[in-house]
Amino acid sequence: MATAAAGALSLLWGWLWSERFWLPQNVSWADLEGPADGYGYPRGQHVLSVFPLAAGIFFVRLLFERFIAKPCALHIGIEDSGPYQAQPNAILEKVFISITKYPDKKRLEGLSKQLDWNVRKIQCWFRHRRNQDKPPTLTKFCESMWRFTFYLFIFCYGIRFLWSPLSSGLYYYYIMELAFYWSLMFSQFTDIKRKDFLIMFVHHLVTIGLISFSYINNMVRVGTLIMCLHDVSDFLLEAAKLANYAKYQRLCDTLFVIFSVVFMVTRLGIYPFWILNTTLFESWEIIGPYTSWWLLNSLLVILQVLHVIWSYLIARIALKALIRGKVSKDDRSDVESSSEEDDVTTCTKSPCDGSSSNGANQVNGHMGSSYWAEE
Repeated sequence: MATAAAGALSLLWGWLWSERFWLPQNVSWADLEGPADGYGYPRGQHVLSVFPLAAGIFFVRLLFERFIAKPCALHIGIEDSGPYQAQPNAILEKVFISITKYPDKKRLEGLSKQLDWNVRKIQCWFRHRRNQDKPPTLTKFCESMWRFTFYLFIFCYGIRFLWSPLSSGLYYYYIMELAFYWSLMFSQFTDIKRKDFLIMFVHHLVTIGLISFSYINNMVRVGTLIMCLHDVSDFLLEAAKLANYAKYQRLCDTLFVIFSVVFMVTRLGIYPFWILNTTLFESWEIIGPYTSWWLLNSLLVILQVLHVIWSYLIARIALKALIRGKVSKDDRSDVESSSEEDDVTTCTKSPCDGSSSNGANQVNGHMGSSYWAEE
């Protein structure tokens, strides 16, 4: 029995590291054992070290958010408190849980007659009840500050290796990036749930696959470029979100504009016309396709599809924010009465008393940062 198990394990290991899958023709793992220009080649076994490192990164994140990010948030005035609690009401709670969280006009009028409340008061209740299920701003600030810090650090660290062969520093860069995305793969189930959860899940899978395959295949040059290309816009987005949570409106708008431009240039310009062109067409002419070549380029194409989807979402959010910024002050209260924004002040100043406040969210003349940050 033990011999059979060992034989099966040996076959599985041999299939997992098959030369015909990973390497071009006339290339073997033995060819990668020697030094290349004074540096060692990447080895598949190196990627196994990411799992304890991913656990370590997650532990460091917990410490960072508690002892660095949280004090910073409190220092700039972000309160350690949850959203305004909706007034207890059994009828509205039953509708909210069993029927809909967004009642239409007809249902609002029916509830108004049933409870003898005006429609505005019921809208306010549903908005507060929805906000109860959202994480507080402090939690979102801490999460964004951690990502901003990591993305900025890893970008500054990794850009040094765009012009160098494999070295110990490049190895650490690759393994650190891979461990970080493994930590995100697991922590996303406990992090704040956002609308692009499924897209981000696919993104993390593709990213882990790309980093692993490019390292094992010794495609570290293109891998380093792709990672730097993504990190340069990621830390700008997190910085804009931090400014939004801290209510630095103009800084938030400025950072979001810079992020949008950098994102479009890098992911709709440089990535497809430079990187994909090299990996798909130039590499075909140089070494020809092989099994893992097809897999790697398939993942790169999937990543580009995600880039297009995100670019569309960014453009749509920016357009909506600009439109909302131009809404007149008298009309803005009605426009926002059915919104999900965390920072709505329409009802917090007069909690569910039926009165309106036309100064909600202070988007007049700005881009409505609270809106796009939530998106």
